Amino acid sequence: MEVIRLVKKAKRGNKEALLQLIMNQKDDYFKLAYTYMGNQHDAMDAMEDMIVRLYENIHQLKKENSFYSWSKTILVNSCKSLLKKRQKLVLVDGWVEHPEIEMKQPSKVTPFENSEQQIDIQQLLSNLNEQQAEAIKLKYFRDLDYQTISELTNVSVGTVKSRIFQGLKKLKNQFGGKDND
Repeated sequence: MEVIRLVKKAKRGNKEALLQLIMNQKDDYFKLAYTYMGNQHDAMDAMEDMIVRLYENIHQLKKENSFYSWSKTILVNSCKSLLKKRQKLVLVDGWVEHPEIEMKQPSKVTPFENSEQQIDIQQLLSNLNEQQAEAIKLKYFRDLDYQTISELTNVSVGTVKSRIFQGLKKLKNQFGGKDND
């Protein structure tokens, strides 16, 4: 398999192989980072941090075929680390900072990317706790399955499901407006 061959080369210090691995999934990396960071600039910073960490730690990867899940976990940790360092919340302003740039992305436009809906959704998500908002974003904005979210966030699948269920329940109560607990 091509990925395994490239990972083996990268582990031996071949920078071109590592770069090729990253470029093969660059859109997925960007979308994942954007989900956490909320704007293009910060998402690129997180990806840059991930690339440095991958280069420095590729020798620690034990299973070559798990490179992409390993690298995405590193990316999520980079995003969380950058957010923590900056003590930054993902604000509504950050999501609409450069809408013209976001429209140029080759990915398909999802309903979430519609700016008015985006603002409403971000306002609602800001009322959830961090773990619930993270799980909901990964599930519904990135369309990741429970197992992948579990691996990225280092919690069990049951915890992921619980966070999504509880978060959606809160959102439903907030959206309804009258049945708040």
